[in-house]
Amino acid sequence: MARSLAAGSVPWPRPQRAVIRRSTGIWAWESALHRYGLGPVAGVDEAGRGACAGPLVVAACVPRPGDAARWEGLTDSKLLTPSARERFYDLIVRRAVDWSVVIIPPTEVDRRGVHAANVDGMRRAVARLAAPPGYVLTDGFAVPGMALPSLAVPKGDQAAACVAAASVLAKVTRDRIMVELDREWPCYGFAEHKGYCTPAHDESLSAYGPSPLHRFSFVNVGRAGAVRALVDVVHNSEVHGPRFAGAGASGDAGVMGSTSRGVES
Repeated sequence: MARSLAAGSVPWPRPQRAVIRRSTGIWAWESALHRYGLGPVAGVDEAGRGACAGPLVVAACVPRPGDAARWEGLTDSKLLTPSARERFYDLIVRRAVDWSVVIIPPTEVDRRGVHAANVDGMRRAVARLAAPPGYVLTDGFAVPGMALPSLAVPKGDQAAACVAAASVLAKVTRDRIMVELDREWPCYGFAEHKGYCTPAHDESLSAYGPSPLHRFSFVNVGRAGAVRALVDVVHNSEVHGPRFAGAGASGDAGVMGSTSRGVES
């Protein structure tokens, strides 16, 4: 018996028994969807979900069909060397059909929760593309409320080129932000650990207390803040404007909105 649709749900197109050709490697998902007429295909991914300081950065990317040879070696940004990530970042922003980046400040992560902020950031990143893609691939989990047909791909940043490209855009953007923030707050070592919960970072938190850049909803930050905090948590716009606007790419400083092929900050 055919499955009935829930009231008000959208019957997104899904290729029946789509053949994923392993010979196409990391481009297999895009190739299959294009064969069924469901392109262009966008991938979305994030960087900084597990960090206890700094923004959460989400990116969307629509690769150019036929660019597999140019992007040889592309994979999950965490598996690439810093120099390889920078090289792919420059290639992606130059060659991709479209891309966007959303920068979510730590105060919004605290207010909404990291998963809710991440999911909303993915929807926003796709919405900021110049033209709606035919299909969206996400890394590992479904994104509810996506206004386009989408599919969660297990280990998507290693299995789908569009998701891998989005992961590079997100990570390079965020790493550049953290290096810049290290110049403002050198006592925390942000340039080294990028705001993640390393022993050295925890030692800095114990010694200096949390900064406005930390996520107070994280246990280690809250514990350090109970001892001594440098400053109070400030409103999004005060932290977001001067510190997070456009780091790593062009965009309108301090504005909660973006342009396509650019950054929402």
